Amino acid sequence: MAKFYGIGTGPGDSDLLTVKGQKVLNQVDILYTPEPKKGGKSLALKIVTPYLKEDLEIKQRHFPMVNTLETKQAAWDAIAAEIIADVQQGKNVAFITLGDPMIYSTYVYLLERVQGEVETETVAGISSFTQIANSLQIPLVMDDESYAVLPATKDEALIKAALEMFSTVILMKVSVALPKILRLLREQDLLEQTILVSDASMETEEITVGIQALTEEAKLSYFSTMIVYKNRDF
Repeated sequence: MAKFYGIGTGPGDSDLLTVKGQKVLNQVDILYTPEPKKGGKSLALKIVTPYLKEDLEIKQRHFPMVNTLETKQAAWDAIAAEIIADVQQGKNVAFITLGDPMIYSTYVYLLERVQGEVETETVAGISSFTQIANSLQIPLVMDDESYAVLPATKDEALIKAALEMFSTVILMKVSVALPKILRLLREQDLLEQTILVSDASMETEEITVGIQALTEEAKLSYFSTMIVYKNRDF
């Protein structure tokens, strides 16, 4: 029976795609890839390209990065309907997504729409922040420590509470809220205990240990993550 698969590609390095992810890619007939900008290049597609078979049909689909929910829902509905039609025609279909499919992924909106219509399976991927911790060889948590993962776009009070309550705080998408994040970290005296990683595991990766010199005007890659280690000294 044909099936719809969601595959996490990992953060950027093609070698970090899981063995199961590679196997599934070799089984599918159609691959859907996210296109953040019309005509733009898909990072997820670049990651999996070494593992794609020659006769694979690739469908790049645009996912609007806008604040208007109706616009995004219309895109999700249309792409989900197309996926359902492909699977019902007997095609094995996959959608690839950066990192892990269950962490801040557009894939989930498609999954919600196709479940109950076709059979589905999701293949885990390596998240950017776990890859960063392993690359740096600094544990996110030990013993009875705790950690939180938040998008930097969240409410200031929530981020402040997380910085006060948790041993380690992971802040995603910091490029779009840098002034706010720097102010909060400065207030908590945590700039020295923060590691900034842009383009994790990619050729363009940049790592900054201690961000005291980082300014509000700095231009960061969209794929930038901060890990605040309250219990570690660098």
